[in-house]
Order: sequence, then C-alpha cells, then structure tokens
Amino acid sequence: MTRLLHALRRHLVVIAGLLTLAYLVLPNAVVMVFSFNRPNGRFNYTWQRFSLDAWKDPCGVADLCGSLSLSLRIAALATLGATVLGTMIAFALVRYRFRARGAVNSLIFLPLAMPEVVMAASLLTLFLNMGAELGFRTVLIAHIMFCLSFVVTAVKARVMSMDPRLEEAARDLYAGPAQTFLRVTLPIAAPGIAAGALLAFALSFDDFIITNFNAGSTVTFPMFVWGSAQRGTPVQINVIGTAMFAVAVAVVVVGQLVADRRKSRAEK
Repeated sequence: MTRLLHALRRHLVVIAGLLTLAYLVLPNAVVMVFSFNRPNGRFNYTWQRFSLDAWKDPCGVADLCGSLSLSLRIAALATLGATVLGTMIAFALVRYRFRARGAVNSLIFLPLAMPEVVMAASLLTLFLNMGAELGFRTVLIAHIMFCLSFVVTAVKARVMSMDPRLEEAARDLYAGPAQTFLRVTLPIAAPGIAAGALLAFALSFDDFIITNFNAGSTVTFPMFVWGSAQRGTPVQINVIGTAMFAVAVAVVVVGQLVADRRKSRAEK
C-alpha cells in the first residue's frame, strides 16, 4: 500500500494529465462511435446496431454538404484575410513606435475578453446601419474581425522572441529588404503565423453565435447542426464530425513529426 501511494505521488502530474486528456477526448469518442450507429427513429442518442450506411453516403441528408462547403469556404477566406492583416499588425506593434500604440494593443485584446454575443450584436448593428444585406459577405467580414485578435496574439508572441541580429547579419551580407524578409524574417515567424492561421480556421469553422446574428438566410454547418438537433440529429453529422477530428489530429501529428525531423537535423 505504501509503495502504491508513493508511486501515485511520484506520477501524480502524469496521471492528472492523462485523466484530463481522456475527459477532453471523451465527447469526440462518443461522436465517433455513434457515427456507426443505425437508429430506429430520427434521434441518434441511443445505440441500436452497427452500420456503415452513413459513411457510405455522408451527403445523404439534404443541405448538409452544402452547409459544410459554405463553412469551409468562409473559414478558408476568413483565415487568409485574418492571417495577412494580423501578421502585418503584429509586426507593426512589435517593430515600430507610434502614437496610440498602447491603445491599439488594448483594442486588439478586447475581442478576446468580450462575450461573443456582445460582438455579434455590435456587428449586426453596424451592418444594419450601413444598409448591408446580411449573408455570405457579412459573415465573412465578421469572422475576419473576431479571428484577427487571435492571429495578432500568436504572431506577436513569435515576433517578440525573434533575434533582430539575424536580420542585421543578412543586411550586412548585402541582402535587400525583400530578400531579408523572405529568407530570414518570414521563415522564423512562420510557426507563429501557422499557429494563428490554424486557430483562426478552427474558430471560424466552429463559430455559431456571431454567424447566427449576421448570416441572414445563409446556413453554415454549425447552424445546420443546431437546426437539425431540434428535429433529430442525423448520423451523417457524426460522420462529418469524426472526419474533421481525424483531419485535425493528422495535421497535428504531421506538424509534430516535421518539427522533430527539423530539430534532429539541426542537432546533427
């Protein structure tokens, strides 16, 4: 008993980490299991029998793949816009001194602390006062605006940790401003930019509150899931969720393998 308690104390942090990870993965595991279910009625909440029908026809529910395609397009465009703007803002806040720099920093972090419903209502008021028609464009603008802060935060942290002497060395070796940026600055900042882009894509694809306020008649995948849950969640939604989870895990694993390979090459 004493040895068991000693082992538990010694590995307490590891055990707590594994339990936390299991708690986080459990909902995804439930979604994965129920993607192979064949319910008797409309509601896919109790296990009935194993079936691959939903995997064979993931677009078998009307408008499901259409809403998924729309969400992917909005997420991709919002990620592109937020990443480009956020990267430029991050470099400007770190590398340059200008008036109201502190105020800009505070405004950048404001959306991170602001409840989504407040930002959603504010954006809706702005679009209505401008006379804009709610739809794809308003959703895209709203997603770029709330993803921007997350990109700036990720890129800014990376830029602050960069050694300016590397860029000075490149200029000393007669590299021009564009060549220095493309061959020295951008590769060093790339991990922060990639992290901000991935975070922006996940937030944009997953968003419901801001989208619901500013979508008009446009239906994204989260809105489709919310609407279908009131009538009975189809199994195909679990299939799409499982596929998205698998893609996310694959991206993380590939990124980690690439980072480990680069680290091993650098050590050699």
